Amino acid sequence: MDTLENLRAQVLAQVEQAQSLDALEAVRVASLGKKGSISGLMASLGAMAPEQRKDAGARFNVLKDQVTQALTDRKGQLEAQALDERLARETVDVTLPIRPERTGRIHPIAQVMEEIVTIFAQMGFAVAEGPDIEDDFHNFTALNIPPEHPARQMHDTFYFGAREDGSRHLLRTHTSPVQIRTMVKTPPPIRIIAPGRTYRCDSDMTHTPMFHQVEGLVIDETSHMGHLKGCLTEFVRSFFQVDDVPVRFRPSFFPFTEPSAEVDIGCSREGGELKIGKGAGWLEILGCGMVHPNVLKACSIDPDKYQGFAFGLGVERVAMLKYGIPDLRTFFDADIRWLEHYGFQPGDVPTQAGGLSR
Repeated sequence: MDTLENLRAQVLAQVEQAQSLDALEAVRVASLGKKGSISGLMASLGAMAPEQRKDAGARFNVLKDQVTQALTDRKGQLEAQALDERLARETVDVTLPIRPERTGRIHPIAQVMEEIVTIFAQMGFAVAEGPDIEDDFHNFTALNIPPEHPARQMHDTFYFGAREDGSRHLLRTHTSPVQIRTMVKTPPPIRIIAPGRTYRCDSDMTHTPMFHQVEGLVIDETSHMGHLKGCLTEFVRSFFQVDDVPVRFRPSFFPFTEPSAEVDIGCSREGGELKIGKGAGWLEILGCGMVHPNVLKACSIDPDKYQGFAFGLGVERVAMLKYGIPDLRTFFDADIRWLEHYGFQPGDVPTQAGGLSR
């Protein structure tokens, strides 16, 4: 009995005196390891008489449990102590000046959106914004998108849970709801662009679940398709900084415009290199058209008096074309090496006079 108590006191003292996890592990091995002191006592039970074995086994198990618990408690203390020491050792003085070699960069998406805004601002467009979470009316119904349209389905749209009235909100699938909100609250004439994030259930080399769009809207009494063509032709030539880039408008279909068109720009692929400008190839970059009378009616604007045009483009797509970025997914990888290569200096502010990109 005295031997058992002495062993208990000895091991518990060693546990308490351990000043590191390695020292504590050595105590564990010496007591509970295969050849440890407590393990040796447990092994001796086989040589005892049945009655003696029962009593000794109970006492040995109590000792083992006490030592195991002591080891666990001390390990927790040592780990907490080690964490505190590490946190104290690895603190960062945020008041120190930034090192010149780690100067931050402007993300290409932010830069390209500024370039687009700069061009349209010169044409008299104002910037309008709206919420990322939309309702069915602003995202679909007011845009003349019928109930059976594929864009409304779950496989294309991020829906939230049903509300008390059965309606469901969603992450906007385009920035067109900003146009609707503007037309509802602002009487014509209207001339806006709506840059922002949009969301769709899609992910591959050329699609991501979240992406950026810039949409434009003009509503007045006289604007027509010719104005639309002139506006977009000037935009693509300013954006790509190519004075004679060919531009063509192909008939297309969108529920919210009539007539509708896809806009292509000329390019050359000679030698495996893509170059914007005169050439045998074409690239689709945006969609456009005259605002459908049903959209005007949904916003309480008289389609017999007012008309106008709208257009929309993907920011990532034109950024990839302009700056030679091959994979859409890299925009969202948060890779500092990629940003150092494709990013812009903070002072590179786009202007029509000083240049859009440097």
